[in-house]
Amino acid sequence: MGIVKYWKNHIGIIFLIIMLLVLQAYSDLALPSYTADIVDTGITNSGIEYVAPIKMSSETYENIKIFLNDDDTQKLDTYYKKDGKVYKLKSDDAGTMKAVEKILEYPAIIVMQAGMTAKGEDVSKLDQLKQAVNSGMLSKKDILKIVETSKKKISEYGDSIAKSQGIAFVKSQYKELGVNTDSIQKSYLIHEGLLMIAFAVLSMAAAIMVGLLASIVAAQIGRDLRNQVFKRVISFSSAEIDRFQTSSLITRSTNDIQQIQMVTVLFLRIVLYAPILAIGGITKVLKTNTGLNWIIVLAVVVLISLVMMLVGIAMPKFKIMQSLIDKLNLISREILTGVLVIRAFGREKEEEKRFEAANKDLTGTQLFTNRVMTFMMPIMMLVMNGVSVLIVWFGAKNIDKGKMQIGDMMAFITYTMQIIMAFLMLTVLSIMLPRASVSSKRINEVLDTASSIMDPDDAEENDKNYSNVEGVVEFNNVCFAYPGASDDAISDISFTAKPGTTTAIIGSTGSGKSTIMHLITRFYDVTKGKITVDGRDVRSISQNKLREMLGFVPQKAVLFSGDIESNIKFGGDNITDDDMYMAADISQSNEFIMSKSEEFKAPIAQGGTNVSGGQKQRLSIARAIAKRPQVFLFDDSFSALDYKTDKTLRKALNDKLGNSTIIIVAQRISTILHADNIIVLDEGKIAGMGTHEELLNSCEAYKEIAKSQLSASELGGVK
Repeated sequence: MGIVKYWKNHIGIIFLIIMLLVLQAYSDLALPSYTADIVDTGITNSGIEYVAPIKMSSETYENIKIFLNDDDTQKLDTYYKKDGKVYKLKSDDAGTMKAVEKILEYPAIIVMQAGMTAKGEDVSKLDQLKQAVNSGMLSKKDILKIVETSKKKISEYGDSIAKSQGIAFVKSQYKELGVNTDSIQKSYLIHEGLLMIAFAVLSMAAAIMVGLLASIVAAQIGRDLRNQVFKRVISFSSAEIDRFQTSSLITRSTNDIQQIQMVTVLFLRIVLYAPILAIGGITKVLKTNTGLNWIIVLAVVVLISLVMMLVGIAMPKFKIMQSLIDKLNLISREILTGVLVIRAFGREKEEEKRFEAANKDLTGTQLFTNRVMTFMMPIMMLVMNGVSVLIVWFGAKNIDKGKMQIGDMMAFITYTMQIIMAFLMLTVLSIMLPRASVSSKRINEVLDTASSIMDPDDAEENDKNYSNVEGVVEFNNVCFAYPGASDDAISDISFTAKPGTTTAIIGSTGSGKSTIMHLITRFYDVTKGKITVDGRDVRSISQNKLREMLGFVPQKAVLFSGDIESNIKFGGDNITDDDMYMAADISQSNEFIMSKSEEFKAPIAQGGTNVSGGQKQRLSIARAIAKRPQVFLFDDSFSALDYKTDKTLRKALNDKLGNSTIIIVAQRISTILHADNIIVLDEGKIAGMGTHEELLNSCEAYKEIAKSQLSASELGGVK
């Protein structure tokens, strides 16, 4: 059901697939009956289908009437007309033939058997009966009693023998009248053979169309799921990303969706087809009246028990398998990302062992599930062959008793194999279905997880009030604790950053500097207090509108595959070339950009691996500047720059973006010396606030940082 719910947007195509599957099943189920007819009627009975001769001699016609009651005699006269010394059937349509057969079947057998002259006798039993009737020794009532007695004896040998004897009567008439039975047989075989070919072609065409449509539906479901998962993940806050982990999200959006896609194809082609084929096969089998239906019931019970047992064993392992794939992806990603560090520290062997351990865990689980499932096919073949043996054994006995014809047994075997094949197809799918079920649950976990950062219902209305943004950022007694943490990362933070000023945040590692930046951008929401922009709580503004106002440069510079231009213009389609040139100039990127032959069209590899750390950082800064936001957030974004570039870049920021609000997180005091307001954090709390000079005299924590980074002359005599 977890897979079926993805079908809701494809009901029309799936309905068409079901119709095609019904057509395919009808065609497949028609073939065994035609095979039986070719054997029983076409070969055994020379193509004669009914105990209803197209023409009879006048003598035979009158002889048959002796053994008919008055009603049947009148009916027979309506079907035949006299043509000289022969009686011909007026119509040879199936309805007429069946009606005539019902009248003639047993009287024809009696006439044929009674007409034979026994060894040593000159007069047949038929002639004796005729003489007895003509002399008045036997009445019509006596003759009909003889017919009833004969019927009972013939019935004891079975319907198939009765039919064969009736057909033998028709053959004898045709031979007597010079009718070419070879022509009848050939015509019948060609007709039935052409019908079989037509049904086979129809089945093939339906199967091809089902395969095509199933592939289309599966591909569209895979596409839609990838879009949904991607959109959901993009909407996640950092808390949800941390909860699922990047490696797991990648697995869910690739491997898990691929499992759903593969099973959907098999589901539409096999799972829907199997019950249609099985029900049709059972219906056909019940019509054969062979008395062997118990064999099918036994086979189905064995198959269902087997499937349930194997799936019950394998399902828990499939759940573990997907988690192990996540783990393997995580280790692979870590090793590939940190390959330079691994080489630098000579840890290749240790990382190989770590990867090998994860790989062996996954391989062991896969081997277990595969070994469990490999039992399925041999057991299925054993069941199929065992069923065939039972049918042949008991069918042969019925044929010997005259209760069944050879063609009927062949058809019964074929129908039984089709029923078992339907279950066999389901069991083959059961190898993949448990894993796909696990994948479906993992995908639904992502889709059903709502982001902890949500826009308010009236966000659109509130956004209309932000036509003129000044960019005043204010923290009011803000506290924040990461999900699952017992202690606050920051507490009681209050400050105001105004347009035209630079606010700097400094402190030791883990003091909460980056946390403040992430709260302004609403990567996380405050747990207490509030953050406002121009007096409006950031939680009342839509995330899109809020981030339009901000130019954020993360601590770790991130570039995307493309070129320099696409990375600088990443902030929106409204960024012009002039904005790009201005941003490159302020960020001090022009020098290395112009040194490249392609200039702004120079390619950037994934993650910016083909540029240096300082160039990557400057392009990240240029990307934020090109947006022309009201508030700039630099999260330790100058750490990879040399002192000269750092100083020049900050001067350009002040000169050309002086009307914006600038908030800088820094580790180096030289970066924030001239900030209008410096906030010193210590263990998540504000230890001091003011200018550089004020803090040197009033804040011990700041003074310690300054002493560790500045010379005595730069400290100005501060002790």
